[in-house]
Parts: sequence; C-alpha cells; structure tokens
Amino acid sequence: MKLKTIIPLLLILSGIVALGIGGFQLAETKIKGNKSLEEARNLIEPKANAAAKEIPRDETGLLKPGFGDVVGILDIPAIESELAIVEGTDPNDLKKGVGHYKGSYYPGENGQIVLSGHRDTVFRRLGELEIGDSLHVKMPHGDFAYEITRTKIVDADDTSIITLQREEEELIVTTCYPFSFVGNAPDRYIIYAKPKKEN
Repeated sequence: MKLKTIIPLLLILSGIVALGIGGFQLAETKIKGNKSLEEARNLIEPKANAAAKEIPRDETGLLKPGFGDVVGILDIPAIESELAIVEGTDPNDLKKGVGHYKGSYYPGENGQIVLSGHRDTVFRRLGELEIGDSLHVKMPHGDFAYEITRTKIVDADDTSIITLQREEEELIVTTCYPFSFVGNAPDRYIIYAKPKKEN
C-alpha cells in the first residue's frame, strides 16, 4: 500500500475510534446517571422503598455522606432536567450525576452549597438558564427552592468562589466553559442562587 492510501485510512480509523470512545463515555454516564437518579428518588421518598438508607450526620448534626453516595436530586425546571446529586466531585462521582463539593454545606445548613458537573453530560444545557430561573434541591429532609441571581465566568484555576462560608445560604453551581469547547476547557461557568422567598 502506498503512503497516500495509508494516511487517510489511519485518519478515518482514528476518527472512528475517537467517536466510539466518546459515545461509550456518554452512554456510561447516562446509564450510571439514571441508576443514581432512581436511587435518589428512593432516598427522598423512603415510604416508596423500605430499604432506603438514611444519610449519616456528624456530631453537630450536619450531613456527612461518604464519597460516591447518592444524596438528593437537582431539579432544573427551565431545561426540564432532573439529576442525581452524588457526594464528591472526582471523575467516578461525576459519572453518576452532579457532584456535591465535599466540605460545602447542604440545604438547610445555612452555608455555601457547591454543586459541580460536566458541561458535556449532565450540564449540557446549563447555559440556557437565565437570572430568575429556579433550581430545586430535593433531599430526604426537605425540598429547597433557589433563584438564580447572577452568573460569572472565571479561570479554571480560580478557586475563590468556593469560600465554604456559613453566614448565609447560597447555592453555587459550576461547570466547565465554554460549553462548546472540545477538550479541557480553560474556564468555569458559575451560577449563584439564593433561597427563594416564601410568599
């Protein structure tokens, strides 16, 4: 075979392999995400499942689940998305759903709640959200509604948004940015939300 024939064939084969790997990763995330979402629904509505387990708490009463444990659901009505929330933000945790940043607080604990997810899987449509849209966090101890107050784009290395403050309840949702970027994105897209005022 001539080199002119081999190079295009290798390029085509490389493209097929890359598409196959990407497709497998998307399918794996979808399958694990659906399983985690079902587990989260059982956790939130234990009456429906007598085998549902309770999330452990520390000596002060704060929730302290283990890494990879399903802890709740993030419901985003504006984009018709319901996602499992999993403790931790390492790659295996994020395959199961939205990751809760270890050390940040949970709804009802009057602190900073940090949730993260991949822009090319669970948060594909996050850029469609607008100021004033609602985010709902469903936990075994209650449903919590938040309103988006602002968004921000920061450098990927900027960790200043995670303060772990405990002065007021604040939900922060993070993902990589730009949304259409292929590979490791250089920035992070941040959504800030405050608890909705009851009427």
